[in-house]
Amino acid sequence: MLTVGLTGGIGAGKSEVSRLLVERGAVLIDADRIAREVVEPGTPGLAAVVEAFGEAILAEDGSLDRPRLGALVFSDPEKLATLNSIVHPLVGARSRELEEAAPEDAVVVHDVPLLTENGLAPLYDVVIVVDASPGTQLDRLVRLRGMSEEDARARMAAQATREQRRAVADIVIDNDVPLAALERRVEEVWADLVRRARDPRPE
Repeated sequence: MLTVGLTGGIGAGKSEVSRLLVERGAVLIDADRIAREVVEPGTPGLAAVVEAFGEAILAEDGSLDRPRLGALVFSDPEKLATLNSIVHPLVGARSRELEEAAPEDAVVVHDVPLLTENGLAPLYDVVIVVDASPGTQLDRLVRLRGMSEEDARARMAAQATREQRRAVADIVIDNDVPLAALERRVEEVWADLVRRARDPRPE
């Protein structure tokens, strides 16, 4: 098994790269999706979040009101740290379960948005960073996701810098390119990952 940490700044196109890798046979473990699962209604995770932040962060149907919680923690590092201390261990435990269930010869891709920020690079055999210029990121966030420019810039500023992400990368995928070029690059990367999975000895 080869474990891959896949990361990139918001708007860099990491989701598109993960989709292309899955098409080629990767087993995807999506940290964001797991983070939602571990705080679904009835879970110990949601109970812990409510205990920390109060019932005001619940929607009428008893589910987590993500925009309200986000507004609460986004501008307060201490509250964000509290939330992370609840959610991250649960995400880590579930990720390990899914990895252990994958075939022995699998290329397991962990989609981890905050890999750089949380110092997680050493956990993986290979780290892939999807890289795009800040201008490209901003354009995608405003044009494709409907964010205001101010909100998009704030979200980008809250993440690791482009240089910090590239510093932890074993492989960089440039996504300032048309989709066809991205697909060709992912095909090259996939061949490399399969080779590494079959022959894990260092070069």
